[in-house]
Amino acid sequence: MAEVKPVTTPLTCHFKLSSKQCPQSPKEEEEMSRVLYASVVGSLMYAMVCTRHDLVYAVSTVSRFMSNPGKQYWEAMKWVLRYLRGTARLGLLFQRLETGKPRLLQGCVDAYYAEDLDQ
Repeated sequence: MAEVKPVTTPLTCHFKLSSKQCPQSPKEEEEMSRVLYASVVGSLMYAMVCTRHDLVYAVSTVSRFMSNPGKQYWEAMKWVLRYLRGTARLGLLFQRLETGKPRLLQGCVDAYYAEDLDQ
């Protein structure tokens, strides 16, 4: 993944992931058994919990079928890794105003459950 083209979003809506994309044949299962999918998900979870909270939705999506991931899940995982490659040097810096008064930090969340095809 060192030479990949970076992307600007952790996961896009063109990944329509569902349980129907799990391997259906022994050949597909054998192919995916060589992929270190669970290990990469674990590494992403560690990064998400410790420093990269922007990965929460993407990691929750790619971790749904860790026991039996299909090729589409691996493609989504590689997309997340491309995002990390492109945003490795970005961060947030919180500073006090020169007046000495603390700033008010506000945040918003948008929950969109229509992406879950298995619900």
